[in-house]
Amino acid sequence: MDHSALLVIDIQDSFKYDPARWAKRSTPRFQENITKLIDLWRDRGQPVIFFLHNDPDPGFRPGDPEVRLMDWVDRRDDEPLLVKNTRNAFTSTDLKSRLDVLGVRKVVICGITTEQCCETTTRVANDVYGYDVDFVSEATMTFPVGGLSAEEVIRRTEEVLRSRFARIVGVAEIEEEVSASAT
Repeated sequence: MDHSALLVIDIQDSFKYDPARWAKRSTPRFQENITKLIDLWRDRGQPVIFFLHNDPDPGFRPGDPEVRLMDWVDRRDDEPLLVKNTRNAFTSTDLKSRLDVLGVRKVVICGITTEQCCETTTRVANDVYGYDVDFVSEATMTFPVGGLSAEEVIRRTEEVLRSRFARIVGVAEIEEEVSASAT
């Protein structure tokens, strides 16, 4: 896990703007999984970078009060908080140059939503910039899309990313790898 950065994507109150949609969210242990990943990266002294998303939708517009990290997310003052207005975390931010300065070769993706901002960031990170990518789907969250349940959306995302753009990995697997590399 050396030379890796944890990208914590769009865990913002904007997703609670529509309570009916919020009630249909996936990943019951999302908060626990995100918190574990953040703690692992901090314990190893590796970078954690947070993102907020802006777009024209209510709750996501610049200045909307919902455009803030959810209150349980513990971002430290020295950890970057980048605001993006594209689905991927690279195009509308200086993420690439930040990762270059830090010597990052692998990014680990978690956040909201699985098939949009998380998946798109994964594709750009790997296909455009050549980063190794770990996609931690149990640390991503989404909602039903069209006729697909949230769980089907996650399975679909895993299948299209697996072995092409990312390694699909669980939190426990990452914990084991971090523990093994520390000895």
